[in-house]
Amino acid sequence: MSNYYKPGGLGGFSLFPPVIKTLLITNVAVFFIQILGNEIIISGDLVLSQILLKYFALIPIGTFSDASFYPWQLITYQFMHGDFSHIFFNMFALWMFGMEIENMWGSKKFLIFYLTAGVVAGLCHLFISPLLGAIAAPTIGASGAVFGVLIAFALFFPDRYIFLYFLIPVKAKYLIGFLIVFEFLAINSAQSNIAHLAHLGGALAGFLFIWFDKSSNIDLKSMIRRNKFKSSASSSGSRFNIFNRADDIQEAKYHDINSDKDKKVKVTQEEIDKILDKISQSGYQNLTEREKKILFEASKN
Repeated sequence: MSNYYKPGGLGGFSLFPPVIKTLLITNVAVFFIQILGNEIIISGDLVLSQILLKYFALIPIGTFSDASFYPWQLITYQFMHGDFSHIFFNMFALWMFGMEIENMWGSKKFLIFYLTAGVVAGLCHLFISPLLGAIAAPTIGASGAVFGVLIAFALFFPDRYIFLYFLIPVKAKYLIGFLIVFEFLAINSAQSNIAHLAHLGGALAGFLFIWFDKSSNIDLKSMIRRNKFKSSASSSGSRFNIFNRADDIQEAKYHDINSDKDKKVKVTQEEIDKILDKISQSGYQNLTEREKKILFEASKN
């Protein structure tokens, strides 16, 4: 993956792709409604902001007599925020790390990914946080969904540099990895008003979404495939056992890996990754002669 951002407007890349733009506008609009809601009296001492919190924040199940959990809250809580710093950092992270993911995936897939991470984050908070003695209180914020986006960025662009305070360059995999470790360490902060388990739930959802998405090719998948390839070859005494098909093995025998012609095949890591991806999608039998020879050379290492 490239270590540099593409310039906006070139090659179809947008600094504000449709879903990111819509999410930013929607979250800001809801935040202003929340602020104005503090001044709008509905009845007696009841103000609009209390109504919004009661019906659209994520309410713990069975803990409040005057407020209840509703299924739609797993979506709506993601668009509400507590104060300016809360919404600012969430939206900044969403834009900074999410725009490239949406440009790469497309808007529909990104929206499904984002909302799924937020829903899983909410479910983790609802059902696991009470077991750890967390305070039962309404939950709001896009942080869980944003953590899913952070994980996606770290998986697709692990070596991309992020500048802390606009000065200190840190690779994405280290910065985001540190944030995840910090959330783990903070889980037992029962009296904290931060939903750490929601953050971890969103991160887990993001990871699993990408891991099981066949079209998402990340370095981690390629590394595991290469390790399986090497371990299978060494444990069986054959370089071709990973294909697990008799016709594949017979076809492979037609190549003399010690021939002078095969030794001239230039092997690069990028080519090996592409070949392994092709095997997983369509099988060894669909490789070209050159791809098979490259795979033979790789198996020697």
